[in-house]
Amino acid sequence: MTFRVTVLGAGSVGIFVGGKLAAAGADVTFVGRPRLLDEIRASGLRLTDLDGGDDRVAPTGFHVDTEPDSVATADLVLVTVKSAQTADIAKLLVGRVRPGTVVLSLQNGIGNDTVLRESVPSCVVLAGMVMCNVVHHDGGRFHRGTEGGLAVADDPALEKFAPLFRRAGLALDRHGDLRPVQWAKLLLNLNNAINALSGQPLRAELAQRDYRRCFALAQTEALAVMRRARIRPARLTVLPPALMVRLLTTPDAVFSRLAGKVLAVDPVARSSMADDLELGRKTEIGWLSGEIVNLGRMVGVPTPVNARLVELITAAEGGDPRRFSGAELLAQLRAAKEGADRHR
Repeated sequence: MTFRVTVLGAGSVGIFVGGKLAAAGADVTFVGRPRLLDEIRASGLRLTDLDGGDDRVAPTGFHVDTEPDSVATADLVLVTVKSAQTADIAKLLVGRVRPGTVVLSLQNGIGNDTVLRESVPSCVVLAGMVMCNVVHHDGGRFHRGTEGGLAVADDPALEKFAPLFRRAGLALDRHGDLRPVQWAKLLLNLNNAINALSGQPLRAELAQRDYRRCFALAQTEALAVMRRARIRPARLTVLPPALMVRLLTTPDAVFSRLAGKVLAVDPVARSSMADDLELGRKTEIGWLSGEIVNLGRMVGVPTPVNARLVELITAAEGGDPRRFSGAELLAQLRAAKEGADRHR
């Protein structure tokens, strides 16, 4: 059986996941902006990874569209848009998608699946996360630049798609409760703002202690909020989250020796937030550091570090071209924390 798959949000992640499914035999339609669709229509797809994988899909091996009409016949819909666009995508699905269709939200942040489910309650709407970084190179090449696969909320409706994902090299890591994984991924994604403000590739940024200290401050604050809210994030790294925070602050030589996998990143890979700023697009800061700020307000825990990151990224979205050295950004975050401590 050939499954029909529609990818709503044909950015780097959506094209990589959908392209791998197309290479495995699915009938895939990408729905997104003309900028990338025109490129892959002309060049086809090349899907590579840091483990040596290299799949190619000719332009005739998939479909592209700027409208989501293909969801009407899709067996599986993958939602890979930014969190800010979820409500708009949900509206577009109403009246188009068939009851019983599996709609898989492969997005950052918490609660996107709820937004989708409220609009299409007759569908099987499931939360999911892409646990790796994808780098877009010219000529239709999309490269998985870090380790990681797909984590999804388990449901019997996924069973028929499991062989397809396995053939694609994207075996589904299925969880009875995905929320601890989502919160753990959010902890890791707090680095997205730091990376964007650094103006450096991920590997170069994470190799510098002052940037990692910034990351540790953001995570420490987030963990305090989660403890108050009785949220226990899953363990996604070599150490539990609290110990990983301590490791981030160690000298560069120690960190490199003990957390080598963290630095096993494509040399040009950047956070998606850095890409958004370069392209003049709104970022997901409200669903990352902003999620911590909002939860902190709810449970009465101050979040000055993440609030300052939201402010700096918002300024960058508005055209502020500043990029910060590790020492400069660390000074910004420490000042915000100290100011909040003085007013407590």
